[in-house]
Amino acid sequence: MIEIVRYSEQWSSAWDALVSRSRNGTFLHCRAYMDYHRDRFTDCSLLAVDGDRLVTALPACCDGDVLYSHGGLTYGGWLLPPTHFDVTTMLAVMNATTQWMRQHGFARLVYKPVPHIFHRYPADDDLYALWRCGAVVTGCNVSTTIDLSQPIAMGHGCKGGLNVSRRAGVTVGRSDDWAAYWQLLEDVLRERHQATPVHTLDEMLRLRDCFPDNIHLYTATISGTIVAGIVTYTTHTVMHCQYTASGEQGRQSRALAPLIAHLIEVATKQGLRYLDFGTSNADQGHWLDEGLVQQKSQYGGRSIVFPTLTLTI
Repeated sequence: MIEIVRYSEQWSSAWDALVSRSRNGTFLHCRAYMDYHRDRFTDCSLLAVDGDRLVTALPACCDGDVLYSHGGLTYGGWLLPPTHFDVTTMLAVMNATTQWMRQHGFARLVYKPVPHIFHRYPADDDLYALWRCGAVVTGCNVSTTIDLSQPIAMGHGCKGGLNVSRRAGVTVGRSDDWAAYWQLLEDVLRERHQATPVHTLDEMLRLRDCFPDNIHLYTATISGTIVAGIVTYTTHTVMHCQYTASGEQGRQSRALAPLIAHLIEVATKQGLRYLDFGTSNADQGHWLDEGLVQQKSQYGGRSIVFPTLTLTI
């Protein structure tokens, strides 16, 4: 019989083992990634167990009577094992979860499922179970993604950008100069968006050190000076652009065009299925940066939805 229990550190090894073999888990679900910002969120991750066997796990945090999966992650969702688990098991897990939430005074579950491009094998069991329990869509962000198995040709604007950047002497490639890029990123976000990066430089370096195979920095330089850059998060199926910035010189030289072309080449050689540019929304998707979406689509990207569902108990 399935029972819901709250995560504690004694489960950390079993948790990470589940992430590594799951159909939909990525390195963002590993405890080392989730716990780096434990001071910002009250962890309330849940485990579904059957006796002493871990059936599935939910990355989650809580605030008052609301359970979030997960406030500090782009996507959360139940981590679904590849065997001995189907949609009937998921229904039993969700029924046990709603009972647990009532017993512990939670009124709502705000749920961000793992988008299908990150799945190693089909894993939409949770979406069906949530619908059966009465969950509704309360947010809908749009990301722009290139399917590398059948890429759409770049638009004329991007091809023109490649010519401009070539004449400007732009060079692209992997970089370890995180400090210089972070300064550029902070300047661009402050000047153009009155914002700051979600991660500090120290946090980003700590995460990179924990996940050196997944987190990389690619930059575009002119005469050795960084003029644009992209931080990438690489999972089993996706190279995701986590932080993208281009300074004034980078914009004039169209430096992002060769940089993105380079990422397409790298991701394809690594055997990845998708290159994801990230979302272009605010206010749970009610506001869309249309110019940014159109710019991303010039590289051959098309829309993928990152939904948020809310279940009222």
